Amino acid sequence: MDKIAKDMGDIQSRLLHHRPIINAEIRYFVREFEERRGHRESRLLENLMEAANHMAVRVQQRELEAQQSTQLQMNMEHLKDEWAVFLKKQQRLKEQVDEDHDKVVGRLSTHYSEMKMDLTKFSPF
Repeated sequence: MDKIAKDMGDIQSRLLHHRPIINAEIRYFVREFEERRGHRESRLLENLMEAANHMAVRVQQRELEAQQSTQLQMNMEHLKDEWAVFLKKQQRLKEQVDEDHDKVVGRLSTHYSEMKMDLTKFSPF
């Protein structure tokens, strides 16, 4: 009876205890992918990682350029608005200067015509 119990224990241990089998599979996997293939997969993964990093940097640069472009467009619109306000102000100032000039020219014309009339009064000819 003891032999049967021992054999049953061995059978149960082999059926339910998979650690030795898993360890053997792990060793086979490591040997296959690291030793026999000469770290080919790890180099391939490193190259893929470098390519992914490069692509991520390019995406970030494009996003930054788009943000800067948007900011530049906003700045340009702001400057256009400021320029339009400046031109309107300059136009008002020009009109005011022209108006003041016309008034002064009118006063001077009147003043000189009065002086001319005074001269003609006192002139003997």
